[in-house]
Amino acid sequence: MANTLFDKVWDSHVVRKVKDGPDVFFIDRHFIHEVTSPVAFLGLENRGNSVVYPSRTFATADHNTPTINQHLPVEDPLSSNQLDALEKNAAKHGISHWGLGDVNNGIVHVVGPENGITLPGATIVCGDSHTSTHGAFGAIAFGIGTSEVEMVLSTQCIMQPKPKKMRINVTGKLGLGVTAKDVALYIIAKQTTSGATGYFVEYAGNVFEDMSMEGRMTVCNLSIEMGARGGMIAPDNKTYEYLKGRAQTPKGADWDKAMKYWETLYTEEGAEFDVEFNYEASDIEPMITYGTNPGMGMGVTNSIPTAESLDGGVDTYRKSLGYMSFNEGDSMIGKEIDFVFLGSCTNGRIEDFRGFCSIVNGRQKAPNVTAWLVPGSHKVVDQIKAEGLDKIITDAGFVLREPGCSACLAMNDDKIPAGKLSVSTSNRNFEGRQGPGSRTLLASPLVAAASAVEGVVTDPRTILNANA
Repeated sequence: MANTLFDKVWDSHVVRKVKDGPDVFFIDRHFIHEVTSPVAFLGLENRGNSVVYPSRTFATADHNTPTINQHLPVEDPLSSNQLDALEKNAAKHGISHWGLGDVNNGIVHVVGPENGITLPGATIVCGDSHTSTHGAFGAIAFGIGTSEVEMVLSTQCIMQPKPKKMRINVTGKLGLGVTAKDVALYIIAKQTTSGATGYFVEYAGNVFEDMSMEGRMTVCNLSIEMGARGGMIAPDNKTYEYLKGRAQTPKGADWDKAMKYWETLYTEEGAEFDVEFNYEASDIEPMITYGTNPGMGMGVTNSIPTAESLDGGVDTYRKSLGYMSFNEGDSMIGKEIDFVFLGSCTNGRIEDFRGFCSIVNGRQKAPNVTAWLVPGSHKVVDQIKAEGLDKIITDAGFVLREPGCSACLAMNDDKIPAGKLSVSTSNRNFEGRQGPGSRTLLASPLVAAASAVEGVVTDPRTILNANA
């Protein structure tokens, strides 16, 4: 029987099958951060357990970290306590720890790949829903809860039912100004936020083959937003070129051995999926959300749909628009904005800053806009400076901040004030996600940049065409 990529990786990591129950599933890589790990370590201590494989666990501080003055003590007591707990627990159990000021520090789903910890065919978990990011490398990666974090620390295994399989094919040529973020938001709008519940998604088709590794990470990152357990893309030469020579990738003969395995990681012809969808690249334009979940998205030039034109509850839909202070039939183009956020594990990589700078270069930030530009790691900061993007950013009136999750979930001081409208390159636009009462429009770095210089929601193609 022909096998899918997902089957190959999943089945090779099953330690034991439980009759009429979940699989006992081995985990290759376990990422931890300061928010979900303290209680797990406390449970470990209360049970008298230790970390079974410290070398397979990697700790970084990201969720609660400030994005300015990281050299100073963290003022918020809860954040400070959680950061201290992560450092102490990592030291106690012999786990590598990248805290504030460490050259390797950054958002967990950024630093994993850039340090070569994320590898094809690996199983990866973290107490964070956007662990699906790592699936871009042909890994099975998903988020887990605090009790499961403790389970992995103490056993390196987890109890998991095997998800169903979905394949999403996108073929054709993407148009001007259409990025990986737009592809992902388009798919979520088609699938809705529950359309992939119970499934693990494989993304296939030439659009994903043509994407950079950073674009693939963005797509896989957003898999969870349509309810999927995770998403993955088969590794190829782009994957291997990205990984080669990174700090923790195999070297020499070990690399050659790994490559022999990695080259088997593809879906065989004739392999069956539980469900499959096909989309055309030409149907996708720069996207923007208008409601309070990532599935409420549309092409930036479109008008907000009427409740009657959609499946689902009319009252719930109108409540969402009420929260956003929008009306059915509104055009998004020209809506005045207050904040722009570039960053997060979705769009905090060097490619995202290059895209942002391609729009703002030679222009000025609109005076009504507050912009937070937050790289995903110190390595991204170094690349920004090496390429001279920092000068483009400052010349345009923006300020480059220090790495962290920042306004994606507003667990630090980067909170959008109540009622203010933010164009955000992050992954969730729930009520209050970026701060109590805040209103969020999810978009690509190009849409964010165009809106930042114009002061209103803007189609980036107007600027790209002007640049041509």
